[in-house]
Amino acid sequence: MSDRLKGKRAFVTAAAAGIGRASAIAFAREGASVFATDIDEKALAALAAEGVKDVARLDARDSAAVAAMAKRVGGVDILLNAAGFVHHGTVLECSDEDWDFSFDLNVKSMHRTIRNFLPLMLERGGGSIVNISSAAGVFKAAPNRYVYGATKAAVAALTRAVAADFITKGIRCNCICPGTIETPSMLGRAAAAGPSGREMFIARQPMGRLGTAEEIALLALYLASDESAFTTGVAHIIDGGWTL
Repeated sequence: MSDRLKGKRAFVTAAAAGIGRASAIAFAREGASVFATDIDEKALAALAAEGVKDVARLDARDSAAVAAMAKRVGGVDILLNAAGFVHHGTVLECSDEDWDFSFDLNVKSMHRTIRNFLPLMLERGGGSIVNISSAAGVFKAAPNRYVYGATKAAVAALTRAVAADFITKGIRCNCICPGTIETPSMLGRAAAAGPSGREMFIARQPMGRLGTAEEIALLALYLASDESAFTTGVAHIIDGGWTL
């Protein structure tokens, strides 16, 4: 540990697994006081062994719950928004319900957390917001990712808007756009695709392997830290060359 986040307070959504979990652990290892949330309370409890002591159940789709959580947690220096869902299908497989759910979880959840935590950041004199977007939808279209791509493009636009509005107030807002990352969610989609599902995902990565949640967390750590103090409003691609 090099204490890159020593003295900082961080709030993380979707911290029970995948990129959210890896980021919460990375933040804690670098000295931050991390408050981790998710709907999976059992998995959250396991974070204590990784140095993340403050955890709580939070449905990022519940506006009242997010507002109450912000009041409970108080001011933070870092907000990491990792909640998301990958819908499979074209426009023809996307119902109104699918559209609404995807935008509610993938985009409006970030609106909720930023709307509630940003005033507290401003009171502290600044902070760093890191949103998890995707290379799909922002830099490249992916087959059967119609509404998912639309939501992730929206996250990138939301990120730039927040960055522009609060650039003079000490607030930085960036997003991370991963390629195919090996997470429980991704492995579930691979299994649903059949026995060769995982190999199919690997085949579309030029490096011949999947990315890891820990690799994404290292970028999140950089953006959360003062090392990136001159960086805001940027969609950071980390995709193993998928979009080349």
